[in-house]
Amino acid sequence: MEYRAKMIAVLLLSAAVANGTESTTQPAGVGAISPSAAVQDEKTGMLWYDAKLLTIEGKGWAETEEFYDRLPPHAQGKVPEHVWNLSKRSAGLAVRFITNSPRIRARWKVGSNLAMPHMPATGVSGLDLYVRWRGKWRWAGMGKPTSENNEAMLVDSAADGRHEYLLYLPLYNKTLSLQIGIPSGYVLTNPGPRAAKPICVYGTSIVQGGCASRPGLAHVAILGRKLDMPTINLGFSGSGKMEPEMAKLLAELDVSAYVLDCLPNMTVEMVRERFEPFVQTLRQARPETPIVLVEHVPHGGEAFLPGRRTNVERMNRTLRLIHRDLQAKGVTGLSYVPYDQLLGTDGEGTVDGVHPNDIGFLRFADAMEPTLRQVVGAGG
Repeated sequence: MEYRAKMIAVLLLSAAVANGTESTTQPAGVGAISPSAAVQDEKTGMLWYDAKLLTIEGKGWAETEEFYDRLPPHAQGKVPEHVWNLSKRSAGLAVRFITNSPRIRARWKVGSNLAMPHMPATGVSGLDLYVRWRGKWRWAGMGKPTSENNEAMLVDSAADGRHEYLLYLPLYNKTLSLQIGIPSGYVLTNPGPRAAKPICVYGTSIVQGGCASRPGLAHVAILGRKLDMPTINLGFSGSGKMEPEMAKLLAELDVSAYVLDCLPNMTVEMVRERFEPFVQTLRQARPETPIVLVEHVPHGGEAFLPGRRTNVERMNRTLRLIHRDLQAKGVTGLSYVPYDQLLGTDGEGTVDGVHPNDIGFLRFADAMEPTLRQVVGAGG
């Protein structure tokens, strides 16, 4: 269902949250979930609800081969195999829900590769919980993975009342199953989709979230909270290469803006060959949707490594020329984010010279925020 069609339901539910009451006119699936839908733990009395009963943000396509996949089934065989395999990783997906429970637990199952040499298990395979508190999204708790099957207490003493939560899923692992647990006697509510259309960010391992220590610290997630909008993370590690098939897939999405951040995975020749046709495909399918072009991030050691700096500058000069040519051809709705502030200038923003650490991701989001706020019209 389109976002606009659900706006009334969202507004009704927001009023219910504010008043501490449930609306009785919600469409099926939106509103309080019956305890009969849960499985009760006989020892603890905890009620376990399948997260599929709640609002899942970050899925561009409702129909996917596995529930927490990021690309639709018809993408298989059209996109490169590595892109298809990476689309099985749940980067950017988040579960949104409301509950009055003082305690929230989670059970989740992931693939076997819990961590990477340059990225901790908490980012690769963990859960990350935020709460809307006094008008802002605030960190509330996390789930640390120790095996393929995990259980963790996310919140154990929440403030009284009903609160809206956003639970981010693993960035670099598959999410095979997820359940939310609350004690008997409390209410779990599905708020339904937000009125705002999501922002779609397409790119590389950096977009996917490498190497954030927690899923909520990837810059795409940070931007979603800053702008209070859902986001779709289409980052594919080593594989953000702007194939024509990917342009056609992105053009299927009804979003508030496209962000194209692929240069770190491309050569200058690939940028020259693919970038303009990619933009033209999006513009033809979505004449009014803003498109944001992002330059190549600076290398963390570029002050001391001139060869690294030269390559980045060459890539960015090429993109600036393409941007200028697109404007000269009458392509409208383009915005441009230069590289100089994306990771800061002190060399402290990366794990390995390329992939941001948590400081780098926060800087990246701060650099992107003004442009995105302007193009999507998000309030301050």
